[in-house]
Amino acid sequence: MKARLRTVRLELAEPLRISRSTMTARDAVWLGVEHDGVTGYGEAVSSVYYGLDADTLLRLISAVGLERFVDPESALEALSSQALPSGAVPAVPPAVTAAVESALLDLVGKRDGVPVRRLLGTKTPFGVATARTIGITSLAHAAAEARRLAASGFEIVKVKAGSSDPEDDVERVRVIRDAAPHVRLLLDPNGAWSVARAERLLPRFAALGVEAVEQPLPPGDPDALGALAEKSPLPVIADEDAVSVEDVRRLAGRVHGVNVKLAKCGGVRAALRIAELIEGSGTELMLGCLTASSLGIAPAVHLADRARWVDLDGHLLLAHDPWTGIGGADGTVRTSDLPGLGVEEVTAYEDVA
Repeated sequence: MKARLRTVRLELAEPLRISRSTMTARDAVWLGVEHDGVTGYGEAVSSVYYGLDADTLLRLISAVGLERFVDPESALEALSSQALPSGAVPAVPPAVTAAVESALLDLVGKRDGVPVRRLLGTKTPFGVATARTIGITSLAHAAAEARRLAASGFEIVKVKAGSSDPEDDVERVRVIRDAAPHVRLLLDPNGAWSVARAERLLPRFAALGVEAVEQPLPPGDPDALGALAEKSPLPVIADEDAVSVEDVRRLAGRVHGVNVKLAKCGGVRAALRIAELIEGSGTELMLGCLTASSLGIAPAVHLADRARWVDLDGHLLLAHDPWTGIGGADGTVRTSDLPGLGVEEVTAYEDVA
């Protein structure tokens, strides 16, 4: 097999502010894997939170050494058995594993003429409602965005929280609820609240009709998150505390949901292991994402029929999405009968210098 890499800059349509940072762009590394004249693609995006910049991603993806495998099946088996990398090469982070797996699954699907969802056991195409994020922003802008999204067909809005003044968060949710009274609301403080603040605020957000809250407490104390979930008036979903399969094992049955992002758990098959692990535990699956192109979001879309909550809007936050094929602008992301991931590059992008 042959592999090639390319780095591009993905600009956001507008700055996205969350409790710990404001983002205006991400670097993305695109991986193409060719075998017998067919090429599969995957994407890994930079992340300050996970300590991955474009150069690091390039180095680690290159170190996987896909060229030494005779076919995609052997490479997928090596990924599954965690046999990559070997020798003195540093451990492969989940974001790299996910991107490599994506390219290999896309390749296998294209070679066999079937969509990735069929490789994962889902026979017919499907569409699911995705949340759309509204960041920490002015009340007027939040209300205008909520009206626009509801008019476009969005059924779910996720509101970022964690302002220094918690009343700002409450008022933002209030104006969004008034502007779009029929949408389902999710709340995400990204770990910004203390236990005391969460206990004060959660009943107020429940009264405003918020359906669930993601990671209200700082990550690192799953016992505290579980204790909060036990008495919370609305479902608590672990995100930053639910990175690996082992993290989820510790949380299963103690929180109401876990937000699985392929870039943090290690890809599609790791997500399937998590889904199997939590089945029957009382903890339900949420599928989330980082800000990425349709190429980066597509693998999770092929799993989305398994999730209670779907938050696959990363491509919708971009000023220009260089790939197409999963939809979402009307509030629904979709699979199709196209082989592989079902996405195509549509925009020429300049490489990052």
